[in-house]
Amino acid sequence: MGLNNMNLRLNYFFIFFLVTVMNLCAFAQGQGIDKVGTTSFQFLKVMPDARSTAMGEAFTSVVNTSDAVFWNPAALTRVSGTDIASSYVDWLLDISHFSLSAAYSIENVGTFGLQANLSDMGQIEETRVDHLYRDEELGIYNPGLTGNLVKPGSMAFGLSYAKMLTERFSFGLTVKYAREDLVVKSTSSIIFDVGVLYDTGYKSLVLSAVLRHFGPQVKFHNKSYPLPQTFTIGVSAFLIAPESSFLFDSEENKLLFSYDLSQPRDYSQQHHLGMEYAFRDILFLRGGYKLNFDEEGFTYGFGISYTGIRIDYSYSDFGEFLNAVHRFSVGFGID
Repeated sequence: MGLNNMNLRLNYFFIFFLVTVMNLCAFAQGQGIDKVGTTSFQFLKVMPDARSTAMGEAFTSVVNTSDAVFWNPAALTRVSGTDIASSYVDWLLDISHFSLSAAYSIENVGTFGLQANLSDMGQIEETRVDHLYRDEELGIYNPGLTGNLVKPGSMAFGLSYAKMLTERFSFGLTVKYAREDLVVKSTSSIIFDVGVLYDTGYKSLVLSAVLRHFGPQVKFHNKSYPLPQTFTIGVSAFLIAPESSFLFDSEENKLLFSYDLSQPRDYSQQHHLGMEYAFRDILFLRGGYKLNFDEEGFTYGFGISYTGIRIDYSYSDFGEFLNAVHRFSVGFGID
């Protein structure tokens, strides 16, 4: 009887959590447009792994590897044993992102996760106002170049913990340290992520809710800027699977559908749709679509998983002028 009461309370808690998040999303939606470009630490919004981005970033209820540290810490409970993953993002304007994640599960204790996220902007020629020079007679013009090269960059490191509170409900928390170096000024902050994951027990339906990048404002030159805080609720289910599918069962084929609704602090509500087809859990084909984004739309990708080793690739279209973003990920799990 006690366990049933606990399950009932957690069900109510999850529903309350979802309703609260949705109300906050609705409230923020009317204000988000006026806040475009006002948040700091934008590199945290670049999601690193190839599988999730190929699925349109509809991933908070789907992730089942150490990449959960970036998406929903509660999903770390899906890791059995040890899991390690690394990703490379060929981002826009010659910017690169590198990430590393690891998870380790301890029976009756919970699952611990680690993350590292680095942003490399390359070398940039330094310009300063006091180096501006123009000589009309000699035809000389210096736009402020000093002859020095500077190297801005960003990084984040985090620790996560997740635990199954019941056989269907899990909770997770991440604490991370983030730093951004803009050469003329550097700043850092302690940031939190908190998430829940709920297996409904109805076929393969899974629900999720997560708050990412929550923390104090950061200062640049005596002016404070908020973090890129984001609320996300998600739902996923297998349309085709060996069992508990919504359409029909198949021993060799799986078709996963996922949807995330996100409310960023600096934009209106954004929608993420994703699909993943799996053949014998070896070959994976993925696609997705992102709605209410300035440039992004369709996403594609594929992956291979064999003897615990995963290799994934994704392609994200950023329109005519920004071209495309490519992501590559590798990972492995040991039970």
